Amino acid sequence: MNERLKQLRNLMKERRIDAYLIPTSDFHESEYVGAYFKCRQYLTGFTGSAGTAVVTADEAKLWTDGRYFVQAAAQLAGSGFDLMKMGEEGVPKIEDYLEQVLPEGGVLGFDGRVIDSCMGRELSEKLSDKKVTISCDEDLVGQIWKDRPGLPTDPVWILEEKYAGKSAADKIKDVREAMKKQKATVHVLTTLDDIVWLLNIRGNDVPNNPVVLSYLTVTPDTIVLFIDGGKLDEKVRGYLSGLGAAIRPYNDIYEYVTTFRNERILLETSRTNYAIVNNLDSSNVILDKMSPTVLAKAMKNPAEVENERRAHIKDGVAVTKFICWLKKNIGKIPMTEISVSDYLEELRRQQEGNLGLSFDTISAYGPNAAMCHYKATPESNAVLEPRGLYLVDSGGQYYEGTTDITRTVALGPITREEREHFTLVAMSMLRLGHVKFLYGCGGLSLDYVAREPMWQRGLNYNHGTGHGVGYLLNVHERPVGIRYKVVPERLDSAAFEEGMICSDEPGIYIEGSHGIRTENLLVCRKAEKNEYGQFMKFEYLTFVPIDLDALDVSMMEKRDIEYLNEYHRQVYEKIAPYLNEEEREWLKEATREV
Repeated sequence: MNERLKQLRNLMKERRIDAYLIPTSDFHESEYVGAYFKCRQYLTGFTGSAGTAVVTADEAKLWTDGRYFVQAAAQLAGSGFDLMKMGEEGVPKIEDYLEQVLPEGGVLGFDGRVIDSCMGRELSEKLSDKKVTISCDEDLVGQIWKDRPGLPTDPVWILEEKYAGKSAADKIKDVREAMKKQKATVHVLTTLDDIVWLLNIRGNDVPNNPVVLSYLTVTPDTIVLFIDGGKLDEKVRGYLSGLGAAIRPYNDIYEYVTTFRNERILLETSRTNYAIVNNLDSSNVILDKMSPTVLAKAMKNPAEVENERRAHIKDGVAVTKFICWLKKNIGKIPMTEISVSDYLEELRRQQEGNLGLSFDTISAYGPNAAMCHYKATPESNAVLEPRGLYLVDSGGQYYEGTTDITRTVALGPITREEREHFTLVAMSMLRLGHVKFLYGCGGLSLDYVAREPMWQRGLNYNHGTGHGVGYLLNVHERPVGIRYKVVPERLDSAAFEEGMICSDEPGIYIEGSHGIRTENLLVCRKAEKNEYGQFMKFEYLTFVPIDLDALDVSMMEKRDIEYLNEYHRQVYEKIAPYLNEEEREWLKEATREV
């Protein structure tokens, strides 16, 4: 790492760059990034999923959040990088640090393709008083990374309309209508899930997200898809041609956007990289708004909802089989966090139409589960014992949709506190699943339903209660979420519409002791309409038992018990037909009325 740092500083010196910024990002502001884009990891040695490095002639710093403080401290040892613990007292924000260390008239460098244009603009404005200039045309880390993995070359495939529920031609027509209403003459799309949703295609270019590295421009008369043409076979080329899409090389987007003059360009600056926006001529007007595809994509059509129900039955069978196996074999055969996670993945892959995982499985035993984004490594891989609690947060990708489920399982005797916390989490999840609300409510209005049992006891969890979920797409999807305060950069405070899918996942985390989370996915549906307006409700998509062995029924109100018993009746009814006799008997007991 020291040698790589030295090489980077040599390049910076040659180009008279005073500070160089390396985020964790690809060209599309994706949540997960492929191997080609892991420049920050290559330079620092830190493998966490979130972090930003800054290098000057004298200092090298890495900012990351509380999920990764312990991991980062260990991995940065001897690398030449100092850990900056985001949010901790005395730790400056990156932009404030840059303002301090950059000299008057200095130069800040970064690869403009991996910085979103909002951040780029904010940095430029922040540093303007010191007359700092931006150098954004070179990927300096890429120049020293000699064995850098290539960009993915997996083929693109067409998502049949029986799964998509609506033709790409109709979706494109809707986008053009939305552009017309906003008087936009060009729409530039760089977010990968929006592009593949609009065209009804899928790929394998980002881990766990079946998307394709590409850019798209739409006008009233044209569509241009910027993509590696080697990924397109004759069938896909013919399909895209039938939609009116012209194909151009992936990187041509940067030159192409320089040709726009006097256009009204619809794009979202916080989701479009700095290089693209920086290349736009000043004669153009930028309409900085969320793409119309975002809301349309989130409102699953009837075919998608029905397919999601099928996907969740398959997923429920896999996870139910897993919990049954876990309960019957704990203490009898060797089990570790990684080995049981691998077994769950194997059960998922046995389900027809499974295309892999929707995110990296969180498999956490005992104190490890208190870290809500824990990922087992060979160094941390705990041995499961017939006592305490085990948490598994996992999901699958299927032709019929995307799943995400968390269950916490008692592997043997548990403490009174663990039992109390488990019961509170179950109550919270079930209450939110049964809420009814007037149309117009967003997650900000609904979050208290889940947190109330905990807040009454002075407890809380430091994450959102729910996030939107895509259809055979990203497991985290805008524009809805459920949280008690607005987090502006998440853009997830929209009102719930029929067909939106959201998670319901309260939890309790006690550092050094245990972590508990119970998560179902919900789909929003219309309830009755009367003189007060249109009421809305949720329907469960997820059907897997909640561990009665960890429950204290005496803490629950009558309604909580009714909610649980009703849910378990549905679990048995939907899942039992797909189990063998032994598993079916186990499920009958696991879903017994309490």
